[in-house]
Formats: sequence, C-alpha cells, structure tokens
Amino acid sequence: PNRIFYIADGYVWQSRCLTRKHGGVGERNVEGGNGMRKISGNKLLVKALKEEGVDTLFGYPGACTIDISDELYKQGDIKVILPRHEQALVHEADAYARSTGKVGVCLVTSGPGATNLVTGLATANYDSVPLVCFTGQVARHLIGNDAFQEVDIVGITRSITKYGVTVHRREELGRIIKEAFYIARSGKPGPVLVDLPKDVMGELGSSEYPKEVNIRGYKPNTNVHIGQLKRAVKLLNHAKKPLFLAGGGVNIAGANEAFTKLVEKTKIPVVTTVMGRGAIPTNHPYYVANLGMHGAYAANMAVEECDVLFSIGTRFNDRITGKLHAFAPNAKIVHIDIESAAISRNVTVDIPIVADAKAAILKILEHTEPMKHEEWIAEVKGWDKEYPLHMEVEEGVNPQSIIETLNEVYADRDTVFTSDVGQHQMWASQYLKLDATHRLVQSGGLGTMGFGLPSAVGAQIGCPEKSVVSISGDGGFQMNMQELATAVCQELPLVNIVFNNNRLGMVRQMQELFFKKRYTITCLRYHKSCKGKCGTPGWVCPEYVPDFVKMAEAYGSKGYFVTSNDQLKDTILEAREYAEKNKKPVIVECMVAPDELVMPMIKGGASFEDIML
Repeated sequence: PNRIFYIADGYVWQSRCLTRKHGGVGERNVEGGNGMRKISGNKLLVKALKEEGVDTLFGYPGACTIDISDELYKQGDIKVILPRHEQALVHEADAYARSTGKVGVCLVTSGPGATNLVTGLATANYDSVPLVCFTGQVARHLIGNDAFQEVDIVGITRSITKYGVTVHRREELGRIIKEAFYIARSGKPGPVLVDLPKDVMGELGSSEYPKEVNIRGYKPNTNVHIGQLKRAVKLLNHAKKPLFLAGGGVNIAGANEAFTKLVEKTKIPVVTTVMGRGAIPTNHPYYVANLGMHGAYAANMAVEECDVLFSIGTRFNDRITGKLHAFAPNAKIVHIDIESAAISRNVTVDIPIVADAKAAILKILEHTEPMKHEEWIAEVKGWDKEYPLHMEVEEGVNPQSIIETLNEVYADRDTVFTSDVGQHQMWASQYLKLDATHRLVQSGGLGTMGFGLPSAVGAQIGCPEKSVVSISGDGGFQMNMQELATAVCQELPLVNIVFNNNRLGMVRQMQELFFKKRYTITCLRYHKSCKGKCGTPGWVCPEYVPDFVKMAEAYGSKGYFVTSNDQLKDTILEAREYAEKNKKPVIVECMVAPDELVMPMIKGGASFEDIML
C-alpha cells in the first residue's frame, strides 16, 4: 500500500512517494526506489534505432505497428518516409543502403504489409544488401489461430533472408535488435527480418540496449589465409594470359580503389559481371567489358583463352558461365569470396580463398611484384577492335545514344544511376561510364522488374547532394510508378528515363530469336479487340496506355517526349534543370523501336561458341 506504480508515456517508475496536485491536475514527482526505469518495447525500438545510427526509416503503418508509429512521432532524429506500396518501400530501403553504405531500415504492418516485402527481401538477399526489416505481428495468444492479418512471415521468408526471428519475450527485444543490425552488416551482408508481436511491444521492460554482440556459432571470417593467398600469387606470377574477373563483391566491399591499384601493378586485364561493373573505372585501359550472356565479344573471348582466371566476389551464376564444362576451359581458377558456401558451388576452383574482397586485395598488393603482359593485353584489345559494342538503328531512338548522352550530360556530376530490369538494363551495363563518382544500382541476382523508380527514390533520399537518374523500360516502370507520388512529396529532383518500345523487350527478344517470332503476351499495346487481327493488312494498333507525359503532369510534375536522337541532349538537359529547380521528379520518354535487340547474346545454358553478334 505504500508503493505507487506510475505509468505514463510508456515509462513506469516504482516509487514510495505520494501524489501532489496543482490546480486539480495530478502530477507525480517520482524518484525511483531502486533506480530501475522500465519502458515499453515500442519505445525501446525507437531508442535502438537511434543507437544504431539510423537516420531514415521507410515505413507503412497498420494496426499492429500503430504504437511504434506513435513513438516515432514523438522523436525528431529519425526521418520517416511514407512510400505508396510496401514492395517499393523495401526497394527504396535497399537502394538507400547500396548508395550510402548504411543499413536500410523498413517498418511494415502484419499480414499483407509483411508479405509485400517478399520480392524486395529476395532482391536484397541475392545482391547482399544490408537491410533490417521490422514487421508487425498479432498478439502472441492469437498466433496460429488465423487471426486477422496474421501470417508466419518468418517462415515465408526463411529462404530469402540472412536471418529471421519473431520476438517472443519482451526481455529478448533489445538483444535481438542489436543482433539484427550486426548480422545484416557483417560478413556477407544481407536482409534480416524481425517480427514484432503487438503485445510484446506493449510490455514494459528494461530500458537498456546492449552495447556488444556475441552470437554463438556466428563468427564471420575477417582474416585472409596467407598460405592460400601466396599460392594464388604464385599462380599469377607464372601465368602467360592471366585475367581478373571482378564481381559485385568488389563493389560491396568498397574495394574499388584497392582493386584498381592491383590491376595497375600487375597489368592484368579485367572483365566484370553485370554487378561488378564499376569495380574499376570503365575507361581504364586494362578494363575490357562485362562477360556472360550479354557480355562483349572481347570479354568472353578473354575468358575462353586465359590460363589463370582470378575471380573476386562473384557467384559464377549461369548468366556468366553458360555451359559449365565449357567455361574458362584453359584456366586455373582462383576464387575469392566472403561466403565459403559460394566457392566451388557452381564452378570447381583450384585455389579457394574465403575472405572479404577488400581485405584480400590489400594483402595481395603486399605480396605481388610489378608484372607485364603487353602481348596478352594487345590480343584482348584486338578482339575488342574486331567486334566492338555498337548499335545501328534504322528508326526510333538509338538505345546506345540514350546512355551515351547520359554519360555526357552527367560527366561532371556525382551521379547515381539506377536501373530497372530488361533490355535497357543490359544497354546501361554495356554503355554507362562508371567510376568513383558515377555508380550504377540495379537488381542483379533476382532480376526484379519494378526496381528502377523506387531504387532511385531511395538513392536520392540517401544521397541528397548527388544527381540521381532512373533508367527503366515502359514495362518495369509501370510496376511501381505510384512512387512518383513519393518522389513528389519528398521533393526529389529525379530524372526518369523511360525506354518505351511498347513491349516487354527482353522476353520479346527471346521469342524472336528462339521461338520463331511467336510473340505471346509481350505487346503492351495489345487490347482485347486485337485478337485475331494483329499483323493483318489495314489493322491499326490501339494507342499505347498510359501516356507517360500526361501521367507526369497528373503527379504535378513534367514529362518529355523524345522521338529522335537529335532531341536527346537538349531534352535531358532541360529535364534535369526543371527537376532541380522545382525539386520534382520528371519523366523523359524515349521511343525505341520494338525490334531492337541486346547484342551480343549467348543463349542460356550455351557456351561461348554459340555467341550471336
């Protein structure tokens, strides 16, 4: 009877004091009896985010997270972004992480809010992006009872997250959040999902947030095996035709500068995967091009002829290897990767090295001597001169010209380019000039259409001082075009380049080359009334839907329409100026002929011998 429990604003103090009143309003002057302060799980979450240095959170509210939203309302340190769809939300957090190097953070409600994250989680998982995604969950006593908006989101996403967990006890909350951020950013980065039951978050508990993490069984490797590394260097020293293959791991590790020094010291030519492009400046004299399905002839030929393939940070997926037994047939293969399970999973290698790309490259620099490979470099450049990347078009806007105009217009700008998925992505990866101030953010492993626009939103929020350009196709752009509203409301000066060929271009290309031109469900101008009439004499195709210029206007911004190469530079310059002056996203719609193809091309599962030029 002589103790008072005072609860207000999520805090509780246990005290031996009485209430004093002023003007009839109850006010408690409390001193903690044992000095212990308890707070709600909702308040601890917000405290934890601040402790982890989170400055931006991408959130969409709901019943199971409304109390968290209320706590976020009471603070001013964390900027909360409201997108227009949860799939776009996680792509925005993803690109925020890729462009800033920080952990991207999401908050969504239970049920459909959580399931809408699935595609974005898989995208981030394939591309090793550090995310921490908090999902609301129904109260613990309702779990398993088919409650409203209840799903087992941890079970659903187990195979596409680095780690997923439901918080079952309030006393575990702080530790789990601390571990989530550590797991997301350490070792091979990846997305972590933390499921938050509503009643757990409402419970009172310790206000302490852990300072350290000690997870039994999770100790990411931070050392380089010097013995293996010396074996790899010895192999390089004896090689006549060595070749570096740089994957996305070089970019993720921030090893670009160190890798460039290594290339210049050893004078070994470099090919990259699509995700590895930019590991070394694309105008560097030792850089060849991308290899693989849509890689340049010279890059693929170099892999075919090299005697040592020194690969760093790549999974050797099917898009670069083609027919496995025919890949790099003459080469001894060195493979450096932070994930031991990735080594020899697809391609059997001769010297495996489990290590962070940057740590390994720095060690290699210490143990290598300057080299010379003039004849080999001349041979590789000869292939590039014989079959250069080049497009000639007879109608519409030349895709190569679009990308090269972007190179010119943004040459003096610190720029983040983001790409959707499709033909335009391959053209961007072929022709964009990338270096320390020009980066490309894209979905590589999963190939997620709809990634382009929201990723530009996330990159621009994360890097307000940089120019951001979204490169999309007309199909992919429509998958998340509602994020124009997010960009308008956040006052983001995005320039959205839309390659409009009226088709789902990459699938149509495969239909043309491998399915005898049976163009099934790839025409975006198709209407119900077209059935049976497509291609017949006198038939006029319906108008394209939507009108992207009018759509930009509907969102309170401006759209531009480009039908010839001559219009490109002036239009993009004008669009950029308008976007920056008005702090609004703009659309530049470029009309590309439907029959333009991405070349070279190697059919999936085929070998280099089957390359189509």
